[in-house]
Order: sequence, then structure tokens, then C-alpha cells
Amino acid sequence: MVIVLESNIRDEDKQRIRRFLEKNSLRVNEIAGEEETIFGAVGKVGIDPRDVEILPGVQRVIPISKPYKMASREFKRDNTVVDVRGVKIGGHRVSVIAGPCAVESAEQIMESAARVAESGAVMLRGGAYKPRTSPYAFQGMGEEGVRILREAGDAYGLPVVTEIVSSEHIPVMKDYVDVFQIGARNMQNFELLKKVGALAKPVILKRGLSATIEEWLMAAEYLLASGTEDVILCERGIRTYEKATRNTLDLSAIPVLRSLTHLPIIVDPSHAVGVRDKVPPMALAGVAAGADGLIVEVHPCPDCAMSDGAQSLYPEQFEKMMRDIEVLAPVVGRSVSHRPMARSGHATGGAELSANRASVADLRGAAETPVICAYSGGRGAYAEIAIQRFWDNGATALSTANFREVLNAVLGGGAAFGMLPIENSLAGSVYENYDNLTRCEDIEIVGEVTIRIEHSLLACKDATVDTIASVYSHPQALSQCDEFLAGKPHWKHIETASTSGAAELVAAEGDPTRAAIASESAAEIYGLKALKSGIETNPRNYTRFVIVARAGEVRCETPNHASVIFTTANQPGSLHDALGILKKHGLNLTKLESRPIQGEPWRYRFYANLTLPEGVGKSVVSAEHLRTALAEMEKISQDNGVVQGVRVLGLYNSKELSN
Repeated sequence: MVIVLESNIRDEDKQRIRRFLEKNSLRVNEIAGEEETIFGAVGKVGIDPRDVEILPGVQRVIPISKPYKMASREFKRDNTVVDVRGVKIGGHRVSVIAGPCAVESAEQIMESAARVAESGAVMLRGGAYKPRTSPYAFQGMGEEGVRILREAGDAYGLPVVTEIVSSEHIPVMKDYVDVFQIGARNMQNFELLKKVGALAKPVILKRGLSATIEEWLMAAEYLLASGTEDVILCERGIRTYEKATRNTLDLSAIPVLRSLTHLPIIVDPSHAVGVRDKVPPMALAGVAAGADGLIVEVHPCPDCAMSDGAQSLYPEQFEKMMRDIEVLAPVVGRSVSHRPMARSGHATGGAELSANRASVADLRGAAETPVICAYSGGRGAYAEIAIQRFWDNGATALSTANFREVLNAVLGGGAAFGMLPIENSLAGSVYENYDNLTRCEDIEIVGEVTIRIEHSLLACKDATVDTIASVYSHPQALSQCDEFLAGKPHWKHIETASTSGAAELVAAEGDPTRAAIASESAAEIYGLKALKSGIETNPRNYTRFVIVARAGEVRCETPNHASVIFTTANQPGSLHDALGILKKHGLNLTKLESRPIQGEPWRYRFYANLTLPEGVGKSVVSAEHLRTALAEMEKISQDNGVVQGVRVLGLYNSKELSN
């Protein structure tokens, strides 16, 4: 049963409830959600819910109707996010696990780890003990395989995943393995499930060859009931009468599971289809269906593989697949997870930062103190959504009145980071923030995040589309929905400072003739209903935000992007010459924006985004490479003998920070 506690419950009442439940042989889990705290109580002996409901501090009791208790959505309303050494499975990210079917040698697994890490995998897979249909097939390297898998993972900063086939292997494996995998053939090996669950480590549970979804969730219940809280469900294809592929990948299981359980769900397209060239499209389909991640077989030489070579991707195929996933993920409201960088110095992220410069990992929620990120707008603003996406709800979003206040909060120490919109794919650049970044020399860009913008028409509960007479929103939001609004010519358009401000205003008025254009998140926050969703004219509507911090407080170990500002002499060909220097140094220009220089009519400053050439990935090397190029630019950035500004706004890794 689920016991919802009163929001102001006293500690002694909470302890009294816990003792009562445990006295009745129930196992109690306390779960603190965003809006309420609950006790999840499960056990072999049932008690009358009314005996619990009358206890002081109990708001209500919800019986769990499913045979799987702890795995059910009733037991835990919020989705579980499994944290594996900083890598998170679940939430808004798509996490990719990759590696060969089997560990065959130290050289093979080291090369595999290097290639998948370079392409964007966040965990390394590889079998040390292999359950094979034929007793004569390669059975794995056993203990030695587990050890060298661990060494490869450590060498490239990847947690390791491997299958356990027998409980007798636990003593050998437990100190080396980050995530245990229970294979399809062992899904209902209940004694193995109990023993692995008791280790309290994360477990990937693959669906059995012919298992129903309920049987699968009951197997997960064994793990949860035995001690682990971190179970990841893996759809790997089921056996049907179809012979064109190795198995039939049941992607419909993903949305079904999403309604039944809070556990994260990943997909194994390699074992599902069993044919190399069919793996990438099914991987993309899994992401589109809502999977939290993928587990894919990749081998440096599939033709030489000792097992499952036919379904193992070449490293080049895996790299292409990862690029495609990067493109697809924002369309379905996700982003691709990337490896946390090695930390250096003390953690950061609160109102006060460490004296040591923090590493990029701290942006990702690896900090020991809560991360505070300022944004412009109220609750439900798209910038707040960007913060939640990037930190996977692990940061505190600090609302401010405008973009200048965001920067003031960062400079004044009230927030470690700021989230600023810089460009929309339809409306173009946010010029105010280009100017803000130019003016604030103590602020630098440390990352970026892109989210898809989906507008909804929000109104009070009594409103309908026919009752609306006025619609409120930010000017850009109104323009992005012009086709929808054109169909309502009698509506009056009223501009507000933000989309969230429009939602708050409409909610406060409670007038059924007024509506707001904002996010669906704003509807939940302000108690409004969405009369119509997806009203933007072009569904390919994305906003790129930059994450800013005080200069010198955060560094990126492996930057691949830079943002700079510069001016050129007021003479023919000066801009051409400046861009030629960028080309000379292998700096790829991805965006160039001109802004007027205040107080100097008809003079312009240029804002440029650059990608750094491969081979200069280390922070020190990248900074020196860029400094050399900018020093050459300064030579031509003169007018009447006065050197104009050439300044780096930030060195960052867009891949690490794309969430």
C-alpha cells in the first residue's frame, strides 16, 4: 500500500507510523516527491488499510492493486532515475551503453572502450560469462574477462555492465561490476534474482524470450524486494513466428510500461534484430518510442568476433548512429547523455563556489552542494524547462525579472549559473543577450543546451476555444504561432514579458475570455488547462540556451566550441581578412552576428561561434590555439592605431553540455 503523509507531519508521528507498519511485517520505503512524501509498504502479510488511515499524520492510503508492488506506478509516481557513477539512466536523457558481445582479450576490449567512448557511449558492456545455446561455443573469459573489462572502463571513464549467469560468480564479480545484467534466459531464475537484488547494485533486467509484460515486472519485483532500488528494464525482442529477424522488437512495450511502472526502460536493438544494418534504425525507433537508453553491441572487427559478430556494429556505424540520435532526441523532448568529466578541486554549484575552478562535471549535478541556476521569467518558463532538462531536475531554478537580473544573480553569488536564450531556430537571435555578454566581462559561457519549443493555448478551467477573446504571450511566442492565430482574427493579441508571465496573468484573472500561449508545464503550475497543444506554426522550433558562470569559476577539460567577439578596421576587406585567419587555424565558423557598437554610429562588433579542430581537445591546448589565432586578428583589428576588442566569451564542449 501507499501511505500519503500530511505535509506538516511531526517526526514522532512519522516514526510511529513506520513502527506500526514494520510491526505488521511490512517493508517500508520513504519516498519524498516534489509535492508529497509517501511511505511505500509491502510484505507478505496484509493489513486493513483503515487501520493505517486513522493514524495521526496520515493523509490517505492507496492500496496497490498490481501483483508487482514496488515496481508499480502506484508505489512511486515519479520516474526512477538510476545513477551509476554519475551516469543517469532515466529522466530526460537518452543514455547509450555500448561494447562487444564478449570480452575476448585485453587489446580487444581496450580498443572497443576507446571507440565507443569517443563516439558518445556513457557505459561499457561486455560479457565475461556467456550463456550460449551450444556447449561448444565460446563461453567467455570468466574472472579474467571481468577484470580486464573493469580496467578498460576505468581507462576511459566508463562504468561497466556485464551479465551474471550464476550466483556462484557473485564473489568474483561484485567488486568489478557497476551494473549487473540479468539475461533473457535468466529473467525468471528467481533464486538468482534474489541474490543479485541483495547486492543493492543497479541491475539491467532483460525481458524473457516469451515473457509477458506482467511476468517481466514480477521478475523486477523480485530484485526490488530483495534489496536493490535501481532496476532498469531492457526490451530485447521476443520470440514470435517471424524469422526475418532474430527476434521481434516489441517497441509497444515502452509506452505500456511507462504507464505501469516508474522504472527506467532501455532497448537492445542488437539482440532484437540480429542483423548489423538493421540495428541503427531500430535504435532510433526505440528513442522515438520513449526509451531512456540503448544497449548496443559494437566490435572493432565484427568479422573476427568470437560471438554475435553478425549483429555487432562497426565503430564507424556506431558513430553515425550516435550522431543521428543527437539529432532525433530534441524532437521527442530528450537529450543525449554524455560522460561526466573528471572532477578537479572541490565541488561547486551553490551560492558560494570553490576557490578552485570547478570542472564541467559540476554543471551536471555532480556537485556536493545544490546547484542554483538563475533564469528570466516565472515558473514554467522555457528557460526553467531547459534547467530541468540539463540537470535532470537536480538543480534549483532561481526566477528573476529579466536577463540583466540573471547576470546580476550570477555575479552577486546568488546563483552559480545562469540560463540565457541566445537563438531560436525560427525567430533568430536574441540580440539583447549578445549585448549582455559583450558588456559583462566577468561572465563567460560554459555550456549550451537546446530544447524544442512546443506552445500550447492555456486558459482557465471554464474556458473553451469559442470563449476566448484575448490571447497573451511573449512577442516571439505570438509570432511563432501566427498561422494558428490567423485562424482566429477576432482575438486580440497582448504582449507580455514572458510566456510564463502570460500564464500567471491568465490564471490570476480566471477570465474564460482570456488565454495564454505558453508551455504545458505552465498549465500544471498555474492550474490552467491546455485548450490546444502544438500550436506553433513550424514544429521544428528550437531554442538554444547558453549556460553562463562567473569568469574563471568553471573550466571544460575538452572544449570543442568557442564563442568570441571582435571588431575590424573600417576598411575594405578587413572582415574577409579576419575570417581568413580563422580558416588558417582550422577554426570552423558556425555563426556570425553583427551588433552596433554603442556610442559609435555605423560601427559594428562581430559575435562568432567557432568549432575547434580535432587534436586540440585539451583545455590548455585549445586555449593556446585560440589565443594564437586571436592575436593575429588583433593585428588587423585596428582603426587609427587603436586596438579594438578581441575577446573570448567562452570555451566549452557542446557535446558534453548538450542536455
